[in-house]
Amino acid sequence: MKLLFKFLAISVLVLASMGAGAGDSCQGKFMNPVTDVCWSCAFPITLFGKTLDFGGQQDIPTTPSTPCLCNANIGVPVGFWEPVRQVDITRKPYCLVGLGGIEAGAGLPADAPGKVSKDTMDSTRVESFYHAHYYLNPMMYYLGLLLDDACIERKGFDLAYLTEADPSWVDDELNNIFNPDAFLYGNPIAVAACSADCIAATAGWPLKALHWCAGCNGMIYPLSGRNIYHYGGVVTSSMLTQRLITKMHREGIMWASTGSAGMCGYYPQILIDKTTYKYQMTFPIPQTDKIDGKCCQPFGKSTITWGAGKEIPAIGEDFSYLIFRKRDCCQGAISF
Repeated sequence: MKLLFKFLAISVLVLASMGAGAGDSCQGKFMNPVTDVCWSCAFPITLFGKTLDFGGQQDIPTTPSTPCLCNANIGVPVGFWEPVRQVDITRKPYCLVGLGGIEAGAGLPADAPGKVSKDTMDSTRVESFYHAHYYLNPMMYYLGLLLDDACIERKGFDLAYLTEADPSWVDDELNNIFNPDAFLYGNPIAVAACSADCIAATAGWPLKALHWCAGCNGMIYPLSGRNIYHYGGVVTSSMLTQRLITKMHREGIMWASTGSAGMCGYYPQILIDKTTYKYQMTFPIPQTDKIDGKCCQPFGKSTITWGAGKEIPAIGEDFSYLIFRKRDCCQGAISF
């Protein structure tokens, strides 16, 4: 009940702010869970590693095929895709795109504003910088889907991370000190390898081994908001979404939930397995129209197949995405 009141309070706050923010540079929309979410992305559901309802959606074989054991209780291994996180990618500091365009940080300092501009040394190249926000948004839980199933993440909606408060998001050199392995990937061979990741992600799933690649969208490292090759807002925001999720794993904020290790609960995963994620746009254009039966995509997939018309000058140049994470769980053996 407290969670419901919290959700309603946020809704009222957002609705009250939308009218005031409609004419300024901070744009956004509070996600409608009925009309703005591609719920088919939660499929397929697997039982003992076998697909129950594929529905034309993509999946990876991570669910065990044998009975599982948690706390001396035997259960059934199940798998599904759970919408658990939301990410804003915005040029305006403290602009909460996913909360209706609220400016949460009026008067607060930010190390750098967002921008999309030509490079000062090369007028033919466009570069960009965006801030990002990370929300806990376990939609299945607070909407009551699957009732009180212990396999559903039981956290309330929360704004958990703002890059405006993180100096490493602005400073590439500082970021590389915190993530020294980034120096391994700034060479032509590592960059060229990302073309294979692009092909694999567009055809099906990205290549887990090429963890430094964001497929067709660019490079994961450095884990900052700067992009020296800006090819459009949809491409860049997709790449930065993957960077932020990677950063959350690296800092121990985002945990994994797949395979035998995930049967009895979540576990830390410092090096992200990008094949366990799918995502969809919720602003400026909710990505609900299906293409080849799908309305979400794995990290790194080419935006050519789904991104046309999803960046709108002046009113739709910031973005919000809903993140689906693969969840494997020992159904019946876990209780809270």
